[in-house]
This record gives sequence, C-alpha cells and structure tokens, in this order.
Amino acid sequence: MGGWRWLALLALLAGACAQAQPPLRAAGPTQTVAIDTQRSLLGFEIRTRYGQRLTGRFPVFSGQVQTLADGRHQVSLVIDARSAEVSGHRRYTGWLRGAEFFDVQHHPQILFSSQPHPADTALAGGDVEGELILRGIRGPIRMRVMPAQCDAPGYDCPVSGRGTVSRTVYGMDGWQLALGDRVTFVMQVRLSGVDPS
Repeated sequence: MGGWRWLALLALLAGACAQAQPPLRAAGPTQTVAIDTQRSLLGFEIRTRYGQRLTGRFPVFSGQVQTLADGRHQVSLVIDARSAEVSGHRRYTGWLRGAEFFDVQHHPQILFSSQPHPADTALAGGDVEGELILRGIRGPIRMRVMPAQCDAPGYDCPVSGRGTVSRTVYGMDGWQLALGDRVTFVMQVRLSGVDPS
C-alpha cells in the first residue's frame, strides 16, 4: 500500500477514535473531609441605618470539603437557620428568625455550595464563587477567603472568609428604615482529623 494510502487510513482511524472518546465530565470527589463544627464558626453581620453593626451566629450547621479528582476543592454547608442568634439581643434574635427575615418556620435551612476552586486558595487566599439558597431562593455569592496564618489551614488555623448578599434579593425586605440592605456571612472553618500531608 502506498505511503499516501497509509496516511489516509491513519487519518480515518484517528477520526474514528476521536469520535469514540466519551464526553468530558466534571471530576468526581476522591476525598471528603468533614468540617469540625465544634471548632468552627459561622456567623453574619448586618448594619443598621445608624451605623451600628449587629453580629450574630449560626450555632448549628454541618459541612464538608471535597477534593475532586483534578485536585480542586469544593465546599458545601447546611446551616440550621432556626439556630440563628444575635448574642445579648433576644428581640433581634426573634425578629431575625421571623417571617420578615430568615423565616425559619418555612425555610429552616440555608444551603451553601462553592464552585470547584484551586486547593491552595485556603492557603493563599482569594475569591471563591458559590451558590446560596436562602428562604428557598437560589442566588450567587462570592466568598473572599483570607490568606492563612499557618501552613496547614483548616487544621492548624482556621480558613477565614466572608461574602455579602443583598437581603432584598432573598425577600428579606422588612425593617428597611432601620437596617441596611447588605447581609455579610462570615466563616472561620476548621476540618476534622489531622492534616493528611
């Protein structure tokens, strides 16, 4: 068979192999580490129209960090909105749990899921895009992760970050004259176990 015919045959085979390749899929999880809820902190901040900053926390939550096959990380959180509290302010706590804000009777959970991001974000810091489901409404959130204060973030020191959303986007439009529109979610996350590296 002439050389040009060999080349034509090889080209046909290469094309057939290319068509036979399965489509690319997102890398699946290869390792999952639980968030240590006893040593982690999830909270929120709201500013009043008078410049006062109200700070609160979610004492009850669960979460995990998945390491995907391509080495990137993905974080997910399930937050019990019914546990939301503003320390030392029973009235504010009751209002935040009420229908005009978190509406915990109808929406007891707040869900967060990050997009896959580089593993070194926990060490070097940076922005992590994610999705927040609050009061049954799905919306984007960008968490700004702070550079770590240790070489093994999540184990020897917390991974700290914060992200801000508009509360009116999620139907939390009560008390407009008293409170600003922004709700900032804050986190200081530690992981269970010991640093595998």
